[in-house]
Formats: sequence, structure tokens, C-alpha cells
Amino acid sequence: MTEDMAQVQELVGVSRAVAQVRDMVAKVAPTDSSVLITGESGTGKELVARAIHRLGPRREKSFRAVNCATFTPEMLASELFGHVAGAFTGASHDRVGKFKQADGGTLFLDEIGTASPAMQVKLLRVLQEFQFEQLGGSKTHSVDTRVILASNENLSSAVAEGRFRQDLYYRINVVNLELPALRERVGDIPLLVNHFLSEVAEACGREVVSFDRDAIDLLQAYHWPGNVRQIQNVIETMLIMAPAERDLPVGLDLLPAEIQNLSRNSPGAGLDALMALPLRDAREFFEKQYLETQLS
Repeated sequence: MTEDMAQVQELVGVSRAVAQVRDMVAKVAPTDSSVLITGESGTGKELVARAIHRLGPRREKSFRAVNCATFTPEMLASELFGHVAGAFTGASHDRVGKFKQADGGTLFLDEIGTASPAMQVKLLRVLQEFQFEQLGGSKTHSVDTRVILASNENLSSAVAEGRFRQDLYYRINVVNLELPALRERVGDIPLLVNHFLSEVAEACGREVVSFDRDAIDLLQAYHWPGNVRQIQNVIETMLIMAPAERDLPVGLDLLPAEIQNLSRNSPGAGLDALMALPLRDAREFFEKQYLETQLS
């Protein structure tokens, strides 16, 4: 495996949905096209953005990430474009914004749908002309920054409702990369579990020796509203709560109560998740479960 392909392999999974994401990442990474990454919260949008950056020609330059939802409009303008001293109360010195910090590299803007109308106008200009002014300043700055954006809401609906500029939407939606929800790739859950178990156990200085099959079944039956981020947090919590003398044969007793309460024998426990899969993936998942049962 080449170093470039290894970067794409950070997207853990063998499902067709993940394979399609890897293929898209490999195709768009060498370009300078704007990429709009969509999908539910917790599906790994920043991970994909970082993979695109590392696979592209800008890999030696900076990668900067900003979650637009965490800033007020004025503070977001300062975060992205910087400000000059005296631009607002508390601005005691000049500040370089993320667009300038990522000059030559990549800037990832998460939750772009939360940007104010005024910010949307400024973003449209910088994406078209690669020029901007610092907050409170008059000097025009030029940058060569690739921009990758992400949203967990339907921006076309936001455009129809008048909450998002249509011209900006068309400008950022050059390449749309939609990430699948975890419930749409339940066959990847054992791989994700092992991946996060290894990561967390290594960080804790503990050895993972096994993972109970019944626990895996319940994890695959669960609907995972928080997607990959949620399963990562669950695994970390389980290992933290495990007794120190235990060699981590992770079982049902360590699962969160809401997952333990699922009955894998109840009709349709994992049916909703299975029905969300493409036919080919559902067949592969069923065949894998059948063979494991026969060989156990």
C-alpha cells in the first residue's frame, strides 16, 4: 500500500459506502476544487477533510479547521479574516485569521450553514477572488487557500427557505461528498470497535484480549444517533470504567444501559439498520453472521 493510499485507509470500514467515500477522496484530493462534505453529526467530516488535504499537493502546508457554529458573527469574522488593533472592544493587537494561516494549504469550515448572511457575502467574495480585509482594516489581503466545507443540514433546503445564499451554495457545492450514517454500514461496526479498542487501550497501557460476540451483536443492533463519534466515546468510556485488574475481555456488562436494554432476540432488533443497507452489503453482512454462527 502506498503512503497516499494509507491516508485514505484512516476511514475505517470495508462496506461499499466507505469504499465509495475513499474513491471520492482519492479523486478530489489532487485538485483545488471546493468540496462540500455532508452527512449527519459524528460521521467523520473533519477526518475526511484532513485525508483530502494529506493526499493533495498542499500536504506540506497548514491545515486549519473552524467550526462556524461556535462563534458569534463578529468573532467568526475575526477568526477567519483576522482583525486590526481597535477593531472591537478587547482587540488590543492585530491578529492573523485562519485564511491567512492556511495560505498555501487547506481551510476546513464546518457547519457552514450556521454562517450569518453578512458572513456568507464575505465568504463568497474570498472564494471567488481569494481576497479579503481584516476586521476593522482597509488593506486587501490575497491568499491561495483551498477551502473544504461541511454541513450536517440540507443546504438546498436552507436555500429554499432563504437562510443560505443560492450563489454561495452553488460556489461551494462543486463536489459533494456525502458520508454515510453508521446505521447504514452496520457491517463496519466490528472493525470500528477493534480500531477504537486498540487506540484507547494503547493510550491506557492496557491489552485488549477479546470482545464478547453478544456485545458486538448489540452494538450492531443499536441505531447510533451520534454515529462514529458516539461509538468512539462509548468504547473509551467502557475501557475507563473496566476494573484495573481486568484484561479487558469486553462484554455486555460494560455496555451503556441504553444498549444493554436492547434484546438481540427481540423481533427486528437490528432490522432497521440492516434494511438501510444496499442489498449487496446486507447480503454480505448476513453471510458473515451465518458463517460465524456455524463455525462457533
